Amino acid sequence: MTGVRRTPPGRAGRLRLRHRLEVAERGAGLLEQKLRVLRVEHERLLAAQEAAERRWHEALSEAEGWLLRGVLLGGERALEAAAAGRGPAGISVRWTTSMGVRRPAAVSVSVPARPPRAATPANTALLHAEAAYGRAVRAAAEHAAVRAATGLVGAELVGTRHRVRALRRHWIPRLRQELDRAGMALEQAEHEDGVRRRWSAGAGGSPGSGGGRVSGPEPGGSPGQ
Repeated sequence: MTGVRRTPPGRAGRLRLRHRLEVAERGAGLLEQKLRVLRVEHERLLAAQEAAERRWHEALSEAEGWLLRGVLLGGERALEAAAAGRGPAGISVRWTTSMGVRRPAAVSVSVPARPPRAATPANTALLHAEAAYGRAVRAAAEHAAVRAATGLVGAELVGTRHRVRALRRHWIPRLRQELDRAGMALEQAEHEDGVRRRWSAGAGGSPGSGGGRVSGPEPGGSPGQ
């Protein structure tokens, strides 16, 4: 944040400082509200990320188990024949924006079906592996989306906390100090102005400014006549 800008002297400067202080305190209050909401959302996303990671690992472990059985039963050639002609999976991410954070909200995965002319897997274990790997891909995509959302919300949480700290610990106290100094300077100026006014009024009506002269005896006259 930049330093306190120079303010004009007198009442106008004090009013401007007071307005800045009100704006800063109102902004700090709004940021603190946002911080509370972000904390709750970040904790929810952390729990969702942990659950998504667990589902992903479980699905992957199941798929690898079926794959191992299928290879043991049919060999590497059976696996190559089952995978022939299959294209890559497609992933689509839907984004949302809340509390100033743009993040993934949902993910959809499309696993390509087996081509019509492709050979059927040589054993049921490979069929189970095919389905299990589809579930593992979906679980991995969901985990990646919620992990990205958690990171983005966490970064916004840290940034908001820093802004609140800067306002509460630095910017608002400096504005209050400036406002106090401006108030004391204004009181001093008004006091000095009052003293000058009283001095001017007293000097204008002082004794001897318009009185007559007392006359003595005329030259050559005798006293007591």
